[in-house]
Amino acid sequence: MASVAATPARTPNGPGPGEASASFPTVASVPGPQEPEEEGEEEPAEIHLCVLWNSGYLGIAYYDTSDSTIHFMPDAPDHESLKLLQRVLDEIDPRSVVTSAKQDENMTRFLGKLASQEHREPKRPEIIFLPSVDFGLEISKQRLLSGNYSFIPDSMTTTEKILFLSSIIPFDCLLMVRALGGLLKFLGRRRIGVELEEYNVSVPILGFKKFVLTNLVSIDQDTYSVLQIFKSESHPSVYKVASGLKEGLSLFGILNRCRCKWGEKLLRLWFTRPTQDLGELNSRLDVIQFFLLPQNLDMAQMLHRLLGHIKNVPLILKRMKLSHTKVSDWQVLYKTVYSALGLRDACRSLPQSIQLFQDIAQEFSDDLHHIASLIGKVVDFEGSLAENRFTVLPNIDPEIDEKKRRLMGLPSFLTEVARKELENLDSRIPSCSVIYIPLIGFLLSIPRLPSMVETSDFEIEGLDFMFLSEEKLHYRSARTKELDALLGDLHCDIRDQETLLMHQLQCQVLARAAVLTRVLDLASRLDVLLALASAARDYGYSRPRYSPQLLGVRIQNGRHPLMELCARTFVPNSAECGRDIGRVKVITGPNSSGKSIYLKQIYRSLLRLASPSPQPTPPGAVPVSSLIQVAKAVNNATERSLVLVDEFGKGTNTTMETCEDGDDLVFFYQVCEGVARASHASHTATQAGLPEKLIARGKQVSDLIRSGKPIKPVQELLKEKQMENCQTLVDKFLKLDLEDPSLDLDIFMSQEVLPAATTIL
Repeated sequence: MASVAATPARTPNGPGPGEASASFPTVASVPGPQEPEEEGEEEPAEIHLCVLWNSGYLGIAYYDTSDSTIHFMPDAPDHESLKLLQRVLDEIDPRSVVTSAKQDENMTRFLGKLASQEHREPKRPEIIFLPSVDFGLEISKQRLLSGNYSFIPDSMTTTEKILFLSSIIPFDCLLMVRALGGLLKFLGRRRIGVELEEYNVSVPILGFKKFVLTNLVSIDQDTYSVLQIFKSESHPSVYKVASGLKEGLSLFGILNRCRCKWGEKLLRLWFTRPTQDLGELNSRLDVIQFFLLPQNLDMAQMLHRLLGHIKNVPLILKRMKLSHTKVSDWQVLYKTVYSALGLRDACRSLPQSIQLFQDIAQEFSDDLHHIASLIGKVVDFEGSLAENRFTVLPNIDPEIDEKKRRLMGLPSFLTEVARKELENLDSRIPSCSVIYIPLIGFLLSIPRLPSMVETSDFEIEGLDFMFLSEEKLHYRSARTKELDALLGDLHCDIRDQETLLMHQLQCQVLARAAVLTRVLDLASRLDVLLALASAARDYGYSRPRYSPQLLGVRIQNGRHPLMELCARTFVPNSAECGRDIGRVKVITGPNSSGKSIYLKQIYRSLLRLASPSPQPTPPGAVPVSSLIQVAKAVNNATERSLVLVDEFGKGTNTTMETCEDGDDLVFFYQVCEGVARASHASHTATQAGLPEKLIARGKQVSDLIRSGKPIKPVQELLKEKQMENCQTLVDKFLKLDLEDPSLDLDIFMSQEVLPAATTIL
C-alpha cells in the first residue's frame, strides 16, 4: 500500500508537523549464493497400479506421484499363479491396484488373497474394480492420444502428436494399452494429486517410462532386517519421537553419503532391487574405481558440491503444470540447471570410455542452457523475494516497465495531491494523506477528530465516506476519483501481466521437461557412485570381479562392514563355495565364536557394490532360522541361489578356531577345517558372567546326558525348597483364628495342608 500525507506547515530542517511524508514497503535483500534456499516439502509418494491378465499374458501400467510419471510394462507371459505380478507388487509396493470387474478366476483369487494378507498392514493395497468397458482397446487408445501432456510441444499437429507418442508407447502391446487406458480413467476419476483443484485441472503427467523387471536378485524381506541392510530407529529429537524415524547402524547408513535426496532414493532402490546384469555392475564399478584414484579426488569433491544443488525437479514441474509455482521454485530450478551445466562441462573433460561420463556429456543438452538463460533474463529474484510473488526484470515488457515507473513516481505526485486536498479541508483538520490500496484505489485519509463521535459526524461536504480504520477516516474525493480513472489499479495490472509472462515461461520449461528428468536420473546415479567411492576410500573396499562361468562365491579376506566399525579388532575371513569345492558348507562353533558374523559378512560382501575381490555374479540370498523358512528357501532356490542358515538344528559344535589358555578360552574368529572335540559352552557362559554354581551344574547335566544317565534334582536345592514350603505352611497355621465360628478346619486341611504335604514329604 502506498500512502502520502500532507499537513499545513513545514519546518526548514526536516519533516515536522506540517511536512508531507511518503511510506512504501521496504525491499528485502537477496540471499547470497552461500545462503540455503528453501525447497518445498515433498509430498508422500504413492504408486497406483493398473493390471490386466488374459490368455496367460500380463499388462501393467502404474502412476508414480513422486515424479508424476506413468510407467508401463510391455505384455509379458505369466503363469496361472501370477508369480510375475507378485514380483511387480513386491518391487513397487502400490497404494492401490486397479483392474477390470470382469476378470479371470485366477486373477480374482490372487487379488482376494492379496487383499486379505494381514502381514502387509498397514501397506495393504486397496483393490479397485472398474467396469470392463473402461478397459476397451479403442477407448484406451483415444484416452492416450487425447491426453494433455506438457512434454509435447503445443506446435505439434495431431498427426505429429500421434507419431511422437507411438515412438514412446508400444501400441502393439494390446493388453498394456488397455491397462494404460484403465489407469488414465482411474486417475481422472479419483483426481490423484488434484483433489482440491478446479475440475478443469487434470492430473499432471510429466512423462512415460518403460518398466523392466529383469536381472534382479530375489531377496526375502527378512534379509534386510536380519542383516541390518536397513535399520530404522526412533528419532532422538523429542519433537519427532512419536513419528520420526532415522536410519540406524546399517549397511545403507554407512554407505549413504549422497548429496541430493534423489541420490539417496536411488541408493535405496539399488539395495532393494539388486541387479544381476554384469554390464550394469561393471559400469557402476568403473565410475567408483575412477574416483578412487588419488589424482581424481579433487574432481570428485567438485562434482559432489555441484550435486548438492540438484533439487526436486519433478515436484517443481508438477507445480508448474498445476500453476502452483512458488518464488523459491524458480531459484531452485535456476541453480539446479546451472549446476547440471557444470556437471556436463566437468564430465566432458573426463574419459568418455566410462559410460556415465559420456551420457552426462551428451544428454545434458543445450536445452539446459536455454532454460537457465530464460530464467536468468526474465525472473527478478530480488523483487520476487521482496513481494513474495513472481516478478520480472526491467526491459522484458515495455508496458510493465511503464506501469512500474508510474508506481514508483506516485510518492511525489501524491504529495502534491495531498497538499491541494488539505487546502480545501476544514481548518480544524491538521493533516491528511492520499493513499493507494490495491483493488480499492486512491483514498483521502484524515485523522479522526475528538468531535467525531457518531457516524453522522464523519460526513464532510464534497467527500464520500468509505471506512474508519486505526482512528483514520477514509474518503473518496473528486481528485482521488480522477486518479482512479487516470492511473487505474496499477498493482493488479502489473501482477496480471507478470503472471502471464510466468505462464509463458512455465510452458517453455515444461516443453523441455524430458531433459530435466534425464538430468535427475543421471545426476542421482553420479551422486550414488560418488558416495560409494567415498565409502570405499574410507573403509578400504576393493573392486570385485564377476565371472559368469563360475557358479559360486570366492571371497578373500572378507570383512563384516558393520562389525569392523564397532569392534576394537576385527579378523577378516575368506570364503569359497562352488561346484568344484563343494556347494554346501556346515559351519559350527561355540557361542560367541563368530559364526553369525561370518555368515552375515559373506552376504554383505556380495551385496556391497565395492567389495573384496574376486566374486561371481551375486545370487539370490535368504538367511533363515526356522524349519518353515528353510522349506521356503529351498522351494524358491535355483542353482544360482545363496541360502544362509543360522541356528538350524539342535546343538552347537565347534569348528571355528579356538585356544585354551589355562581356564580361559580364546576365540581366534578364524574359520578352519576339521571337527571339534569339545563344546566349550562353560567357557562361553563364564565370559557371559553367569554364576559359578550355575555353570558347575551345567557341566554336571552335560556329563549326565553324554553318559546316558538320568538327571536328578540337586539335593541341596531340594532341601531348601522343602524348608520354604514348611515355613509357608507354619505361617498359615499361625494365622488361624481358632475362635472364629466361621472357620472350617476340614476345608483348611483339604485345600491347604494336604496339597502342601506332597511338596514337603
